[in-house]
Amino acid sequence: MEKEQAALRAAELRDLLNYYSRKYYAEDDPVVEDDEYDRLQRKLASIEAAYPDLITPDSPTQRVGGSVEGMFEPVTHTVPLESLQDAFSLDEVRAFDARVRAIFPQIEYAVEPKIDGLSVALEYENGVFVRGSTRGDGNVGEDVTANLRTVASIPLRLQTPLAQLEVRGEVYMPKQVFAALVQAQEENGEKPFKNPRNAAAGSLRQKNPKITAARKLDIFVFNVQRSSESGLTHHTQSIAYLRSLGFKTIPFCTKCGSIEEVIAELERIGRLRSSLPYDIDGAVIKTNAFAMRAEIGSTAKFPRWALAFKYPPEEKETELLDVEVAVGRTGVLTPTAVFRPVLLAGTTVARATLHNQDYIDEKEIRIGDTVVIRKAGDIIPEVIRVASHAEGSAPYRLPAVCPSCGAPVLREEGEAALRCVNPDCPAQLLRNLIHFCSRDAMDIEGLGDAVLEKLTAAGLLTRASELYTLKIEDFLSLEGFQEKSAGNLCAAIARSKENDLSRLIFALGIRHIGQKAGKLLAEHFGTMEALMNAGLDALTAIEGFGEIMARSVVDFFALPQSRAEVAALAACGVNMTSQKETVDLRFAGKTFVLTGTLPTYSRAEASALIERYGGKTASSVSKKTSYVLAGEEAGSKLTKAQSLGVPILTEAEFLAMIASTETPEES
Repeated sequence: MEKEQAALRAAELRDLLNYYSRKYYAEDDPVVEDDEYDRLQRKLASIEAAYPDLITPDSPTQRVGGSVEGMFEPVTHTVPLESLQDAFSLDEVRAFDARVRAIFPQIEYAVEPKIDGLSVALEYENGVFVRGSTRGDGNVGEDVTANLRTVASIPLRLQTPLAQLEVRGEVYMPKQVFAALVQAQEENGEKPFKNPRNAAAGSLRQKNPKITAARKLDIFVFNVQRSSESGLTHHTQSIAYLRSLGFKTIPFCTKCGSIEEVIAELERIGRLRSSLPYDIDGAVIKTNAFAMRAEIGSTAKFPRWALAFKYPPEEKETELLDVEVAVGRTGVLTPTAVFRPVLLAGTTVARATLHNQDYIDEKEIRIGDTVVIRKAGDIIPEVIRVASHAEGSAPYRLPAVCPSCGAPVLREEGEAALRCVNPDCPAQLLRNLIHFCSRDAMDIEGLGDAVLEKLTAAGLLTRASELYTLKIEDFLSLEGFQEKSAGNLCAAIARSKENDLSRLIFALGIRHIGQKAGKLLAEHFGTMEALMNAGLDALTAIEGFGEIMARSVVDFFALPQSRAEVAALAACGVNMTSQKETVDLRFAGKTFVLTGTLPTYSRAEASALIERYGGKTASSVSKKTSYVLAGEEAGSKLTKAQSLGVPILTEAEFLAMIASTETPEES
């Protein structure tokens, strides 16, 4: 495709995809199937890959960009993002109305739900999203543009190309997404987020936008901060206007002429609260007319023309019948309270996580107690306190052995969780196998969760090494397999034997050892045998390798089961040596940072080339950076390198360094 034709097609695809996205996310009216949307997005991505200069800020392919460097840059808000005064009773609401009505007897209000999330400002120039920032203290926030681009309901380009527009919205995590995230955190032995608001805030401030994207955040836009469009006179009018531009606006905004109507709407929203798919912590009452707002004014802290009414959390007492202990995929023991069912925030609940022994001790929880239950964020049931102890009850203690396999459980220093240390624990088997076969580990194509579940259920797999003893007949004995698919899987398993040692180290699932650490260990020790026999001092001597990681490696290989599994893998022909190829060490001790698009090499290819010559790469620029390798459209990394005086290389200069017979020090 010629460039002129590619430019026209790319513009057409951007328009189409942005339209589909708006219909799906902002208007809840999908007009195309997901697979068709994905097909068009892949087509656009392929055009942009061929012609990188055709990439525009409003392209749907740019929703997940590169990593955020360092701390988020401060943003001074042109129009302050004010906070609201809270009211906790209807008497306070009536008092607010009396104050406003003393100035404007014929006041009209707008009442809307108060989304429990993180307030942000979105800025547009000529209709294109250019910057997004957190509220911060109301006057200065943080630039989180890259992460906000991952929120699919934020339009990257408006329906009308306004010269300037800034809006305010609330980024939130839907209840269903929050529940799934908490479950995953519990299974991993991580400290779970307490409520959707904390989850949304933590997700939006990730340094890696891909993590933010995976959290599936959403937004409701509810205010025009500033605009080149004049003529907006009322809040309810502005909400309709924002919706016409393509924003996902606050779900309902009701006009009320009297305080009785306001209170009736507050009560209606309160009744809806538990059934909404997002969390609210109250409702907002606002003066509808902008001219009246200006005259009513603000205090040093709050606008006088608005009020936030807060709903009290619903709590119920019930009897704690039992504590069940489950073993998660990483061996963490998770206690769950089982109590007499109670109706809470619209649903019947009978179970709640107790997190860990510290949580149980802090609240002095005992079986038979009368406990008080509520839903964190109106979603996750939790025991908040003990109302009374049962007669003769004793403090509850988690078991000293794993309830699944009977092996001892340990609590590591600095951790709250108890953990089963037996790698052969049946409760951990499936998740360990899934990790072993995953793309970043042994990368066994086709061997996904469903197939592994069938293999373990049939008793064909009890540990990872047994993958390499499977035959075509084993797969054919499972439902849904034919000769060809079974043969493909056996071939994929066989190919994985040739993987580099770094992949195997990561695949073993050693705690605290990720991909990067696996690579460091493989390159430093060269063989699995040398790694297994390494002591704590040898491990901590590796640059970038801390004591916690080192201790985890030592403890893992101290287990007879771990050594037996490695021996079994070796006996099956799995590679146990590092395959890193080093041409020479001209870049030894040198750290490169890559930025922008290189003319001939991808970043992965350039990084591999640097490593072949003994160097290493980093994701951010610092005073310790040796060189920045910069291509087209290099961004903030290039600017930072210039400010720090770090040498900047073009691809041609970089290749000349490789072609030279002199080392960088000599030249």
